[in-house]
Amino acid sequence: MTAPSPENYDPQWLRWAKEIQAIAQNGLTYAENHYDRERYLQLRRMAAEMFAAGADAEVAKVLARLELEEGYATPKVDVRGAVFHDGKILLVRELADQGRWTLPGGWADPNDTPSAAVVREIFEEAGLTARAVKLIAVYDRSRHPHDPPHPQHVYKLFFLCDSVGGTLQDSHETGEGAFFAADALPELSIARVTAQQIARCFAHFHDPALPTEFD
Repeated sequence: MTAPSPENYDPQWLRWAKEIQAIAQNGLTYAENHYDRERYLQLRRMAAEMFAAGADAEVAKVLARLELEEGYATPKVDVRGAVFHDGKILLVRELADQGRWTLPGGWADPNDTPSAAVVREIFEEAGLTARAVKLIAVYDRSRHPHDPPHPQHVYKLFFLCDSVGGTLQDSHETGEGAFFAADALPELSIARVTAQQIARCFAHFHDPALPTEFD
């Protein structure tokens, strides 16, 4: 394991906005008094205004997104798969981020186990049938230098995976997939993966006995 990172890369305004949004969402989940609900709705509106101001976005669109969140506020789960071939790691182009590259992955779906989610993402984004063999790390996104910051709190799960079939192919979400050496990485989609995280994937590939890392 690694020691938790002492640094939170989220700007202070974003940490406040996340906390206000969580208070509002939790309050709306459990409040029974009409006046309390009005106050929590005001807090959610305030959080939306803070998110919008910080990200130069429209308040109405941010508020509509926050209104979709129900129940007790918890972190979202992002899964990423590290597949290797001849000592190189599989990356896919992220069309939503100017063609920069990332590990295949995305949000885990309900009814998926984490390992099933990452296997599905690898197949959907790269066309390879994979098998998850090890949990490399569980990282708190805000403790790593992703850019831009995310309005929701996110846990990122990295899996070491074996390819057991299929051929590389494009998808509607990602462009081409390709394998890269550790010293020849392309421009990364830092919103999704950092160079340091990929370096840790290489380390676990070369030494599978390394313990799972976590923040």
